[in-house]
Amino acid sequence: MAMHERAGQPAQAQDLTNIAQLVSAYFVNDVDPRQRAQQVQFGTSGHRGCSLLHSFNEAHILAISQALVAYREEQGITGPLLLGRDTHALSEAAYMTALEVFIGNGIEVHIQTDDGYTPTPVISHAILKYNKGRKQGLADGVVITPSHNPPTDGGFKYNPPHGGPADSDATKVIEKYANALLSSELMGVNAVSYAEARSSRLLKQVDWRASYIADLGNAINMDAIRDAKLRIGVDAMGGAGASYWHEIAKQYDLQLDVFHTEVDPSFRFMTLDKDGKIRMDCSSPYAMASLVALKEDYDVAFGNDPDYDRHGIVTRAHGLLNPNHYLAVAIDYLCQHREWAADIAIGKTLVSSAMIDRVVAAHQRPLKEMPVGFKWFAEGLHQSRLAFAGEESAGATFLARDGQAWTTDKDGILLALLAAEITAVTGRDLGAYYQDLCAQHGTSYYQRLDVASSAELNQAFAGIRGYKLKVTELAGDEVLEISTKASGNGALIGGVKVATANGWFAARPSGTEPIYKIYCESFVSAAHLEELSTQAQALVLEWLS
Repeated sequence: MAMHERAGQPAQAQDLTNIAQLVSAYFVNDVDPRQRAQQVQFGTSGHRGCSLLHSFNEAHILAISQALVAYREEQGITGPLLLGRDTHALSEAAYMTALEVFIGNGIEVHIQTDDGYTPTPVISHAILKYNKGRKQGLADGVVITPSHNPPTDGGFKYNPPHGGPADSDATKVIEKYANALLSSELMGVNAVSYAEARSSRLLKQVDWRASYIADLGNAINMDAIRDAKLRIGVDAMGGAGASYWHEIAKQYDLQLDVFHTEVDPSFRFMTLDKDGKIRMDCSSPYAMASLVALKEDYDVAFGNDPDYDRHGIVTRAHGLLNPNHYLAVAIDYLCQHREWAADIAIGKTLVSSAMIDRVVAAHQRPLKEMPVGFKWFAEGLHQSRLAFAGEESAGATFLARDGQAWTTDKDGILLALLAAEITAVTGRDLGAYYQDLCAQHGTSYYQRLDVASSAELNQAFAGIRGYKLKVTELAGDEVLEISTKASGNGALIGGVKVATANGWFAARPSGTEPIYKIYCESFVSAAHLEELSTQAQALVLEWLS
C-alpha cells in the first residue's frame, strides 16, 4: 500500500466526516438483504459497517439485537445484559436502537452511570465480576464499537458469560437469525420507544468505571509506578476510556499528562494514518505521531484506540514500540514478576513474532499458538489455563496477581499500565529491554504485507490443504512444517503457515476488506526477510490460482 503524502500530519477540514449526514443515513437508508454487502456479517470482531454504504443501519441493529435475544433464550442466559459503547458517532445511534430492543424483550440491561462510555475490557471485567460464584442468572454483554476503524464506521460485538468475544458457533447463529429478520422486513422484532427504554425499571445504572479503577491494583503494581515518580504521557484519543485516566491518576497518585480527552466523533484532533485516513490505530506511528513527538518529555507514554482494547507504547529512546516487541517484553517481565503456576501457558496468535516462542521457552512455560481472533483465548483465560494472551495487532491481557482472570478480552488500559510498571520496576527503557531480548534469543526481522484481492480470491484460501503443498525450501532453508491448523487448539487458521528453522510466513484473507495478508519473519537478516517475503508472495499466488 502506497504511503499517503500527508501520513502523520494533522487532519484538516476536508478529512473530516460529515457526522450529521452519517447519523441521518443510519436511520433513513434502506437495507437490501439480497446483497451480501448489506447483510449482517460477523468477522473476528463482530459486525462492522458504514451507514452510508447501507451496511450498518438501524435495520441491522434491530435485527442483530433481536437475534441476540433469541440466542440468549436458547442458551439459557437469564442474567442482565451489560451494554457499553465507544465514542464513534454510529455507536451512539446503535446504542439507542439496541436498548430499545433489549428492554422491549424484557431483558434487564445494565449501563454505565452518568450515561458514560465504556471500554471493551471494562465490560469483560464487569461480566466476570458479576458472574463470579454464580451458577445461574449469568450476565453477558454487548460493546457497540468498530474498534480503531475510521469515524464513518460502526460495530457491534457480543461477549457471552465467559466475558470474552463470542466464538464462531455463537456468531454464526446470531448472524443467521439477524439476516432472516432482515429478509422478513424485521417481522418479529420487539422494541419500545427510546423514552420507554430509558424510564424502564429493567434499566439499571452501574458505576463500572469506579469498580474497574478500584480493582487495578489487583492486576498492576500501582505502588511501584507511584514510588518511581514516573512522568507518564497519555493520548486518550477521544475514546471510551478518556474519562478513566484522571481518575486513575487521582486514585493511585500518578503523574499523568492526558491529551485528547474530548469526545468528538469526527476525531479531528488525529494525525492521518499511512493511507491518509483518520484511523484511531494506536499501533500506527502515523496515527500516534502527536504523542511520539512528545516522547522526550516522558519516561513512558501510551495511547489507546476508541474502545480501549488495544495499546500503543511510546518510549523516550525508541519511540512507538512495534507491538510484537512489546508483547515479548511484557511476557518476559511477567514470567519473572508474577507467581503463576508453571503449567499455565502463554497464548499468542500464529502470526505473532516467534520471538515470543523463544522467550516462553526460556522460561520453560508451555506455549499455545492460536488462530487470529481473541475469541480463541477467552475460555483459556476464563479458566486460568492461560496466564497471558496476545496478538500482533497490539491486543493482549493477562491474569490478575492472584492468578484469576482479569479480563477475557483485550485490555489496552492494563497493557499500558504494565508498560509503566515495567519501566518503574526495572528502570529500563522498554525498547532497550527488547534489544536485550534480541541479544539473548536472536534478532527478529518481521513484516506484514496487505495484498489487494477480491472476494473470490479470498474464498480460495478455504481450499488450501497443507498436505497438498509441495514446498521443501523457503529462502534457502528446509521447510519443517506446513500447516492450515493452529498447533494450540487444532482449529483452522483460514489460511496457511510455512515454517523453517530460521523463519516463517503465514497468509490469510481479511474478513472485512478485499485484501489478503502475508506475515513474514526471519531470524537471519533483513535481506533474508526480503527473500522469504518474495518467495511467499509467489507461492500464495500460485496456490490461489
